[in-house]
Amino acid sequence: MTGTMGPEGNHTTRIVTGRSEQRRLKRRELALVLIIVCGLGATAGLSRWLELRHPPADQLAQKGLDDLYLKPEQARRLSLGFNAMAADWYWMRSLQYVGRKISTQEGAIQIDDLSAFNMKILAPLLENSTTLDPQFIAAYEYGAIVLPAVDVQAAIKLIKKGIAANPQAWRLHTYLGYIYWQQNRFEEAGAAYAAGARIEGAPAWVTSMSAQMATKGGSRDTARAIYQNMYKQTSDEQMKELALKRLLQLQSLDEMDALRAVLGAHRTRAGRCPQAWLEVVAALRAVRFPLDASGAPLDPSNVPYVIKRDNCGVELGEQSQVLRKY
Repeated sequence: MTGTMGPEGNHTTRIVTGRSEQRRLKRRELALVLIIVCGLGATAGLSRWLELRHPPADQLAQKGLDDLYLKPEQARRLSLGFNAMAADWYWMRSLQYVGRKISTQEGAIQIDDLSAFNMKILAPLLENSTTLDPQFIAAYEYGAIVLPAVDVQAAIKLIKKGIAANPQAWRLHTYLGYIYWQQNRFEEAGAAYAAGARIEGAPAWVTSMSAQMATKGGSRDTARAIYQNMYKQTSDEQMKELALKRLLQLQSLDEMDALRAVLGAHRTRAGRCPQAWLEVVAALRAVRFPLDASGAPLDPSNVPYVIKRDNCGVELGEQSQVLRKY
């Protein structure tokens, strides 16, 4: 015979079920607390172990880098899975390390050249931090800003590592491009900016920088194609204006090359540079250069070019609206 549970039976069941649920929740809370405590303990132990192995500042120059800090693989094992905490520790160490070094300097600091500070362990610190946490973008950015003034190749290696670990981080490509740019490695800089520009979400100026590197490296046709494409595709009016200005700048660069050729040919014939454009006006008309009433060739903003009489060169006039800098 099957009976039915009355109101008192239902009430008793709910009490038992509620107590069982409370016990499960308490066990989960206790487990979480134990995990946090173990993690903090492991991090503290790692920090203490590293501190004991870290020699005084005056011994840094005498000890090998392998003795200063754990290798990333060792730190990863000791962190017991709390890699992000250990990565933060190494990053904070890199900040403190640079800060201590710079604080000893009296007078102005050349931020683009920190070789005098002998920061030998900055690169290993950042290497450890980013190995423990490959998605630690702040560490890569810090390395991109500071490390090139210490060790350019180490900076390039670090940023390439960040790009490999964070393929959608377009900013890392721009940092790499800037480092190459500062080294006058324009082709590699342009390639870095171009790679960043292909990533979804990258702003139009990244494409612009790729074109600028092509211009500085001498590839004007490549730069012209990039700017023309930018002008057609972008809906940003400021970027359209920038693209147009850069196209006019490229036109001016081509024109100045042609004018130098005309001036050079005159110097070969006459044995001297012309003192005024009227002396070569026939040659300018032959190549269909736009001229003003005085016979001076006009730049894309309709301002006359100026002869540099000391070296038979050409430059933009003071009133020119053509961009002068890349």
